[in-house]
Amino acid sequence: MTKQSTKKLNNPIFPFTAIVGQEEMKLALELNVIDPKIGGVMIMGDRGTGKSTTIRAIADLLPKIEVIKDDPFNLDPTESNLLARITSKNVETAFIKIPMIDLPLGATEDRVCGTIDIEKALTEGVKAFEPGLLAKANRGILYVDEVNLLDDHLVDVLLDSAASGWNTVEREGISIKHPSQFVLVGSGNPEEGELRPQLLDRFGLHAEIKTVKDPDLRVKIVEERTLFDLDPYTWIGKYKKQQESLKQKIINAQKLLYKVRIPYHFRVKISKVCSELRVDGLRGDIVINRAAKAYASFQGKTEVTLEDIEKVIVLCISHRLRKDPLESVDSGYKVRKTFKKIFQNG
Repeated sequence: MTKQSTKKLNNPIFPFTAIVGQEEMKLALELNVIDPKIGGVMIMGDRGTGKSTTIRAIADLLPKIEVIKDDPFNLDPTESNLLARITSKNVETAFIKIPMIDLPLGATEDRVCGTIDIEKALTEGVKAFEPGLLAKANRGILYVDEVNLLDDHLVDVLLDSAASGWNTVEREGISIKHPSQFVLVGSGNPEEGELRPQLLDRFGLHAEIKTVKDPDLRVKIVEERTLFDLDPYTWIGKYKKQQESLKQKIINAQKLLYKVRIPYHFRVKISKVCSELRVDGLRGDIVINRAAKAYASFQGKTEVTLEDIEKVIVLCISHRLRKDPLESVDSGYKVRKTFKKIFQNG
């Protein structure tokens, strides 16, 4: 990218491939954009560890998507949806960057879900719907900073929409339903409190971010950020090849994903691990299977290996071991110990 062309960027974003020292968080985000059905990621960590920077960077890295022009829901024109058929055979389309929507901490349910103008609906007989943030986030990423401080009911609404892919708004007997498929990313500082175990369990992955301790790595991070702030456009150009390479790797993984399979004996052992760790429900089993497939496709493979499962298993179930809201999330020791016992010695 030349200096002249990068100046067209309104708000230069720190490149994803330039972020160092937070590999767990980066992997969790990569797996979710390869397979959004993993169910999002909860990122807990100290202040100033680059959570927001990393999330914006992954959205900026991803390829543009084709949408019906000026559509409030970012609908895909290649899908044989009802709106496209009714409007016109030659629907006007546009390519846009992946939507990256920030949900403010004080947002109301109407702001998130959208509202129905009851007066207009009654007087004019039309469903006057004002889309909310869930509509804007369709086919993109919805980021909730300090999600642990958000009202539990609102967290429930977000998780329900993320899981079902739909948002339903009902007011005075009038109901509106629209697609809302997005990767839900929550972040927070554990010092300000954890989410209740019942809500935490519904996030697909959980990444715990620590402040980098290594002095050399800290110096490198500070230097990189300083150079970016001094001349972001020239500096972004240095990472163009790495950014394009990772973008293509993610695209290839998305295409390969449906071909990936997990051998039956691995699936049985995954369920044995969840059973031995007394993980409630089957979400843990499902997420490990999905994440292992996503990681295998990311490596260009069509069959999951033991190493693929080992790479993702802590991200998938460390947050599902809590039974008491006052307990902290397991660091991964119990998960790794049980994995080794069942997979390598079992």
